[in-house]
Amino acid sequence: MIKSTQKQPAHHELVKFDALIKAAQKVPTQTCAVAHPCDETSLSAVVQAHALNIIDPILIGPRHKIEKMATAAALDIMGFKIIDVPHSHAAAAEAVAQVRAGNASLLMKGSLHTDELMHEVVNPQTGLRTARRLSHVFLMDVPTYAELLFITDAAINIAPDLLCKADIVQNAIDLHLALGFGTPRVAILSAVEQVNPKIPSTVDAAALCKMAERGQITSGLLDGPLAMDNAISPQAALMKGLRSEVAGHAQILVVPDLESGNMLAKNLTFLTGADAAGIVLGAKVPIVLTSRADSESARLASCAVATLYAHHVASQPPQIK
Repeated sequence: MIKSTQKQPAHHELVKFDALIKAAQKVPTQTCAVAHPCDETSLSAVVQAHALNIIDPILIGPRHKIEKMATAAALDIMGFKIIDVPHSHAAAAEAVAQVRAGNASLLMKGSLHTDELMHEVVNPQTGLRTARRLSHVFLMDVPTYAELLFITDAAINIAPDLLCKADIVQNAIDLHLALGFGTPRVAILSAVEQVNPKIPSTVDAAALCKMAERGQITSGLLDGPLAMDNAISPQAALMKGLRSEVAGHAQILVVPDLESGNMLAKNLTFLTGADAAGIVLGAKVPIVLTSRADSESARLASCAVATLYAHHVASQPPQIK
């Protein structure tokens, strides 16, 4: 057997995630409907987030499975509300129903497939859709980058068209503002930094920037198309002669499609030692999509981000129509 000589990325202190968790502890705890937390990973994330006063969970799934897992993993769920349903599909439906009834301000995926939960979320009669398109945002704690790096969309929209991308961008901007990070610098990524009709993502990038100029996308500084290097490296941007508030200093990276976003996030995770929290936006409440591959810090940071966003939305004055 040939052994790899490749060194693993050095561990780094996740100070950016720690700051999110501490911020979430300073706002009112949000009630979270947790769909089918029947494995150790998902149930332990809930218990840890509750212990840190980030969420107040409602566990939804087969009671005997939840309690059996809690006993096997030595997890204390005494005092947690449990809604007993027969299987994962029923858990997804009931979790969404709890949100619709106003009993929860967050939704969290347990040990069921993402598609199973999202099917209930997007149900036109009983789901949580709004006028905004749903999209996912990764918040990456990258050891070689000074700020949290937002990457969108790497989990929901496979091949978004221009109008879908506009919602993806707005969702990410709204999250950046809700977390208190100020007006974000948004890089619309492609393979090159010049508009080329043979590369459709460059045309979309230019159109998104014009939409921001005309007020169709608000509260962010947009530039694009930008290649990855000149989006995050001041030196690369300078070498290409790019001068803008975004080039070289991006805080939000908008990828052309799900495949490129997923590869970018996983490259940062496994090659640089980055950690990734993430939530889905555009529904009536933020949605936490945990994964078995997530670290403990990423799961807690995801809960913290959802709590902070829900608190921000609840504290905003109603819009006058």
